[in-house]
Amino acid sequence: MTPELRAKAAAIAVVLFDVDGVLTDGSLLYSAEGEALKRFFVRDGSAIVWLQRAGVEVGIFSGRNSAQAATRARELGVKIVIQGALKKLEAFEEFLAGRDLEAGRVAFMGDDLIDLPVLRRAGLSLAPADAAPEVRAAVDWVSAFAGGNGAVREAGELILKAQGKWEGVTAIYRE
Repeated sequence: MTPELRAKAAAIAVVLFDVDGVLTDGSLLYSAEGEALKRFFVRDGSAIVWLQRAGVEVGIFSGRNSAQAATRARELGVKIVIQGALKKLEAFEEFLAGRDLEAGRVAFMGDDLIDLPVLRRAGLSLAPADAAPEVRAAVDWVSAFAGGNGAVREAGELILKAQGKWEGVTAIYRE
């Protein structure tokens, strides 16, 4: 990790994750009744829990509305749920203003062109390995893992390690 990346990650108080293509692999499966189904990766959920235990707030930030994403957020104790944000930069600015928060204290992980305005504004910009090329070129850090397959877990580890919280949060598993 470069000193610049470490400094950005160390300053983070809130991490926002896009849903489709970040918390999921971006696939939409439909049941026979037409209900959209999403697959979430358990290890990504572990990182979200660990971030919260370490005092870093976590939120989902999606252009789509999804009952499945809201359910997953509830399961993980995620309180920040921003959905239906087609104008993501506008929604991000409203989020910052509503919390009196500086953009430099927020990390955002996105994967597609709709995410670029927020990725450029966030204090730490992150992307999964399979993000759009334009996104990978614009962010501070690209995971070795694809969306819905460990990218969130790796991003969580990056932030916790930069903040010196990784060992403390995961110590119970190594005792």
